[in-house]
Amino acid sequence: MNKVMILGKPGSGKSTLSRRLASVTQLPLHSLDTIEFKNNGDRIEQALYHEIHKSMLAEERWIIEGFGLMTSFYQRLDAADTLIYIELPYLVSYWWVTKRFLKGIFIHPKGWPRGCSVLKGTWRSYQVLRLCPRFWDRNLMRKIEQLSTLKSVYIIRSATELDRFIDDHCLFL
Repeated sequence: MNKVMILGKPGSGKSTLSRRLASVTQLPLHSLDTIEFKNNGDRIEQALYHEIHKSMLAEERWIIEGFGLMTSFYQRLDAADTLIYIELPYLVSYWWVTKRFLKGIFIHPKGWPRGCSVLKGTWRSYQVLRLCPRFWDRNLMRKIEQLSTLKSVYIIRSATELDRFIDDHCLFL
């Protein structure tokens, strides 16, 4: 476990798991939201994003969480030696996005770019969740399952599995 890609829909717990995993493994953590978005919530230029992303992939060890641009998604999928796919039910993701928004009124969400509007980010998360069935489908699941012959692949399907992941898979690292 040297190059870990954590993927999943908005509100699936990627950021929380990645912070816990980075703490246990001492792997450098890169959150794509803090790279992809400026402090005001606008996207950075694509060329700059790709430059930063390429330098992250060149590192010997990393955890990268988030989605980023589609082209970079497949680059990470190829470069990672470990995939952690959080596949929670849509209702859970919608609830966790809503809960993050409500908490964000008082405390800025961890891992979000400073100055980024919680309302704007929440709206974006709802929009992405609405479009997710176009991408998070059986074809993607098949691709991830096929990669399990080449990489370590973990598929988390419940909040309980998410809570237990570190204890179940990282005690002996």
